[in-house]
Amino acid sequence: MLDFKRFGTQDVGVHPTSDPVYDCPISPNATKLIFAGCDDFVVRDVRAGGTGAAVTVCWLDGTVSGADAAEQLLKPLTDMARFGGADTQASVQARLDGGAVYGSDLKRVYTTDELVFAVAYGCCAVVMDGAAYVCQLKTDRTRSVSEPTVEKSVKGSRDSFVETLRVNTALVRARLRTPGLKLTQTTVGRRSRTDAAVLWLDGVADPALPRAALRRLRDVDIDGLVLPDVLDDALCDRPGSPFPQVIHTERPDRLAAALLDGRVGVLADGMPVAFVVPADMPAFLTSGEDGARHFIAASFVRALRWAALFITLVLPALYVSVSMYHAEMIPTELLLSVIGSKQSVPLEILGMLLAFELLQEAGLRLPDPVGQTASIIGALIVGQSAVEARVVSPIAVIVVAVAGIAGYTMPSQDMSAALRLCRFGLAAAAALSGLFGVVVGLALILWHLCSLESFGHAYIPVRDGRRSSGAPKAVLRRPPRDETLRDETLSGGNLRRRA
Repeated sequence: MLDFKRFGTQDVGVHPTSDPVYDCPISPNATKLIFAGCDDFVVRDVRAGGTGAAVTVCWLDGTVSGADAAEQLLKPLTDMARFGGADTQASVQARLDGGAVYGSDLKRVYTTDELVFAVAYGCCAVVMDGAAYVCQLKTDRTRSVSEPTVEKSVKGSRDSFVETLRVNTALVRARLRTPGLKLTQTTVGRRSRTDAAVLWLDGVADPALPRAALRRLRDVDIDGLVLPDVLDDALCDRPGSPFPQVIHTERPDRLAAALLDGRVGVLADGMPVAFVVPADMPAFLTSGEDGARHFIAASFVRALRWAALFITLVLPALYVSVSMYHAEMIPTELLLSVIGSKQSVPLEILGMLLAFELLQEAGLRLPDPVGQTASIIGALIVGQSAVEARVVSPIAVIVVAVAGIAGYTMPSQDMSAALRLCRFGLAAAAALSGLFGVVVGLALILWHLCSLESFGHAYIPVRDGRRSSGAPKAVLRRPPRDETLRDETLSGGNLRRRA
């Protein structure tokens, strides 16, 4: 339900709005003047009971359902049985206060500022001289719940978040039917005034986590929340790091599982994705489908992902360093095929990595049929022609292809992007210093990961002094009957999952 205390000249008491402050007295003429030039602004001047005092009903077409406005406000306002004899605006106000209309959340507003922003939010307003009432009648023209497009589901649920906040919160409540699921709502953006909600399980999550998340959302000073990068920047401890520090998911069941672990979720109106904090590195290598697999199969797949992480990060750099500086490590037959192009190995690898990124971006940005065609042309025709023309060696193509395929096993696209950036850096370090450069580069990456935190939670939990998930759980999944306790570093006191 709309909280009208949030509609004022200050956005949640933090930053003054950059919109004009409408401090004129409430009146129909003032409201019409403020919305002048808005062709979607609908105004209906009616008389209470058909012959009584004049009132104005107004709303923004598209944000409010016209049929609901007619049924819940216009029809009862002109009904003689309800408003007959209401010849003064004071008597109309008394009957509105007494519930003479059908609107379930009809509320009175006392300033023009409240009235204007309530209408912009999606409310229908009943305006008189000196008084106004607003009722939330948002249109139901929203995208229906569909299957996830990024996080594919085999045995899990087949619904995903949509762009409507209240639909998304209902999807979560359908899985956690407890009053312990708490939700605090605020607005982000001085002009967009986008609703954002922080969700957590009372008694399961550390109470400091939702308070910190809510404080960071209220501290956001921006004109409008339109893209997810604003929330990413607000919820990250180190926005300058290439590694993701916020878990994104489009699946309500994965958000519900995260809340049961003691994490905190953030949902925003207009964004079909949930933001989960705190985040650690093992969470980005865990898929929502792991919980639907047998624990042995899930453990094998997790171990495979960690191996793929190492392959996609290090394989091109190892090939460059070994072929240029440590030829004695290469078998003789393989060395003979490499030695002819020894000096051009760094350019081959870096060029192939860059070509791989270009092909991936082309496949993402183009329409599906054209993108598939571009990928086939780039991989088969151009790649094969480059090998036959001896522009690149076949081994370089194989190395880059294996590294790229290994990177596709990452469940998180943000983690995959960070690994690709580090892969370029390690390949350049290998070209300059061989294995020494690779080791130094890996040490710097590990040092950076160890220094990262998310809401006070270690990014690599094995270094935490308390009983955390640690390295074994990051790779191996225990049988569900053995998962009796929650992670102490996340929980707010209730550690027991089952008896």
